Amino acid sequence: MTWFTVDTRYTDDDALLQAARPAHRDFLRAMVDSGQVLAAGPWADGLGGFFVVRVEDRAELDRILAADPYTTGGVAAARVVREWNIVLGNGA
Repeated sequence: MTWFTVDTRYTDDDALLQAARPAHRDFLRAMVDSGQVLAAGPWADGLGGFFVVRVEDRAELDRILAADPYTTGGVAAARVVREWNIVLGNGA
C-alpha cells in the first residue's frame, strides 16, 4: 500500500463548491472511517483542500479522484498528487 497527498485547487465558482461540498465530504468520510484517508480538509484561505490517502497504487487513486464529487461537479480546477513516504506518526 502507498500513501499519497492530494492538494486540490478549487474553481472560482463558489456556487459549484457549495453545491458539491456535502457529497465530497461524505465521499471522503467513508474512506476516513475505513482508515484509507488519514486526514482531509480545506485550506484556511478557502482556495482549495488537501487529503492524505492510502491506496494500492496510483491507478487506484486515479479511479478515486475520478469519482470524487469535486471532480464530477467541476470544483477541482487543478490537483497536485505526490507519493508520500510516512516515516513518523500515524500511518508509518
